[in-house]
Order: sequence, then structure tokens, then C-alpha cells
Amino acid sequence: MGSITSCNSDEGQLNCNPAYAISASININLPLYSELETRGWTYVGGEGTGTRGIIVVKTNSGYKAYDRNAPHICPTLNSTLEVVDDIKLYCEEDGAEWILLTGQPLHTADRAPRVYQAVRNGDIINIFN
Repeated sequence: MGSITSCNSDEGQLNCNPAYAISASININLPLYSELETRGWTYVGGEGTGTRGIIVVKTNSGYKAYDRNAPHICPTLNSTLEVVDDIKLYCEEDGAEWILLTGQPLHTADRAPRVYQAVRNGDIINIFN
């Protein structure tokens, strides 16, 4: 089992999870993204989604997108955020949790996940920073 490297300072955080250009679009009519309308969230991967992909969440006021890199530790094999019970984000590496709709830390983490814009235009949601 690898060690957990902390990124508690803002400078350390930038070194652990550098910023990159995010630019992706999804068609919510495709079966691949049907969970967004039925469960309220979906995973998005591929080109333009960073190093581990994005989680798109349907909120009361629209949509938001979270980076799947755990925001509070340096990346490891087990630090990709996952949705648990349709209500929270979870990091397997250290058990950190966040509220899915708001990104607010619940347990272990001291910061929210990186958030990207997610704007719906018809059946397309554009995700960008």
C-alpha cells in the first residue's frame, strides 16, 4: 500500500493536481449519459475531461461538474472520486467524503473538489473551465 502525500497548502495542491484545460460536451439523449436525468449524476471521460474524468451533477438550478481527482491529496491509484449512494463523493484512498450536490467536505477532506462550468443548451451540456 502506498503512502498518502498531503497537499494541505495551496502551493502543494497546485503541484499535486495541476490545472488543465477542460472542454467536453455530452448529449443527454445518449444512453451513456442517461443516469444524469434518472439518478441525477453521471461520469464523463475521454478527451477534454482531465486526467481522471468528470462527474456531472444535476442540481436544482442547473448542472455542475467535479474533477474526479481527490482535491486534498496527491493522486494515487485509489484517489479517483466516485459517487456513493447517489448522495456523496468518496475517495477510496483515505475515506474522504463530500456532499454530491454541493461539494462540501463531510469527512477527512479540508477542501471541495475542483468544480467546472456545466451549461445546458438543448440536449447538449458543455463542460469547461
